[in-house]
Amino acid sequence: MTIYQELLGEDFHRLHPKLQERYALPMGKPFYAVGTMKKIESGALWLKPFLTLSTRWQFLFPESGKDVPFTIKNTCRSLPSGETEIYWERTFHFKKITRNFNAFMTIDPMRRVVKDYLGEPSLFYSDLSVRVTPEGRMQISSGSQRFLLGKREVPIPQILEGVVTVEEGYDDTREVFTIQVDIRNRIVGRVMAYEGEFNSASI
Repeated sequence: MTIYQELLGEDFHRLHPKLQERYALPMGKPFYAVGTMKKIESGALWLKPFLTLSTRWQFLFPESGKDVPFTIKNTCRSLPSGETEIYWERTFHFKKITRNFNAFMTIDPMRRVVKDYLGEPSLFYSDLSVRVTPEGRMQISSGSQRFLLGKREVPIPQILEGVVTVEEGYDDTREVFTIQVDIRNRIVGRVMAYEGEFNSASI
């Protein structure tokens, strides 16, 4: 049972069948997909130094573009603690540079949230809530966040947090997975957003 199946319980079966396959994630058998981001939008120009710095941790990045090829790989693995972790690897192939956006996800069964450690090595932490929409899509939204300084975790004031919304679905007509991600801040507005589609593939 993956962290998403455990967290959603019976609601997991309300996901589109293709999303159920995608998020079943047998241990050690990665889900790998290839697709295109129809558009990737970064934030205000003055955010570029922060976004560029974030690339050192394979986190956010400053580039924008249209029809950007990308790959996604999700691997379910067992940690020494006994926890189940999903390792997320997202790679965006811009014309002049390749960017990565990686994360490590486990769950907190008591609080019923995904624990999302962003970047590699992890730079930020965020609680994530997951739900299934009436249309059978997976919807993810962020909660409280922390900045990671070595072994220290410093709470981020709510006004400075990134407000993240993600919706993933499946288009039966075109037979593709769809993805929309929006990362905003209550003060500066958009930090990053992307929208695209993908299909599972062999590694």
